[in-house]
Amino acid sequence: MTMEIRQLEALVGIAEHGTFSGAADALGTVQSNISNRIARLESELGCELVDRASGDITESGVIVVNRSRRILEELSAIASDVHELNAEVRGLVSVGMIGTAGRWVVPLLLAALREQYPFISLRITEGTNSVIEPQLVSGQLDIAVLAWPVAAHELSGSDLYLEDLVLIISRSHPIASCDEITFKDIAELELLLPYPGTPLRREIDEAAAAADVSLHALLEIDGLRTIASLTFDGHGPSILPSTMLSKHLQPNFAAVPIRGIAQRRVVLVRRRFGFPAAPVRAVSKLLAQVVQDASQVPEGIVVAND
Repeated sequence: MTMEIRQLEALVGIAEHGTFSGAADALGTVQSNISNRIARLESELGCELVDRASGDITESGVIVVNRSRRILEELSAIASDVHELNAEVRGLVSVGMIGTAGRWVVPLLLAALREQYPFISLRITEGTNSVIEPQLVSGQLDIAVLAWPVAAHELSGSDLYLEDLVLIISRSHPIASCDEITFKDIAELELLLPYPGTPLRREIDEAAAAADVSLHALLEIDGLRTIASLTFDGHGPSILPSTMLSKHLQPNFAAVPIRGIAQRRVVLVRRRFGFPAAPVRAVSKLLAQVVQDASQVPEGIVVAND
């Protein structure tokens, strides 16, 4: 088998950009070259990788794309590690981030990165666990800051911090004046809740079940920012990390602690297998460091110990 790196790059380019022409533009070549590389790769593997009618990656193609991303990542890591021995660490690091983390972690990371690793560039993808995990597994992302637990067995995590989960509700509601509430106090409320099966929803459901309470969901959404926006637009209360309530919203909304619910664990997640490139190792270490050393931590967050 005489499989070439350029062939793998072409297939990954089609997967990421959707078309042969898009892959050609991204790789700085022409469409005919991309077509030829894919045709030779398909011939060597004895299967169709790209459906020519729809332009979609086939089932076999998805397998090859996932493996190719890892191969290309390792090749990039070789170059980065060799370069690290002779010069400044440099390269691009792609980081996945849940929204609540991005608000305060990203500014800290950027400031430290400029000072310590000026030749490393960051690409940040914000989303939920369900969106980010597959991209981390496939190699589209290098590391991620996610809520624990993560579902994919290919991933492992180390604690960054814990954050309080609270009821966010309009100050006009009687519950808003309470110092603390129980799940029985909100059993009759229609709540905006995270989608079933998401890490936060599991925390909420387990705590409610322990209190022998069934919560009423007005709407279930896989996205904390959307839930928060709907709450702040007056569509109903929600159970969210306390950091979702910004200072400018506090005059109109309250964050009420709920007895019996655990704090949400936020972790730095990596792939279990493979050795990350020098820039990825540097950003991983720096990210944990800036959280540990933060002089101002948002209310409701407890930084994990080393």
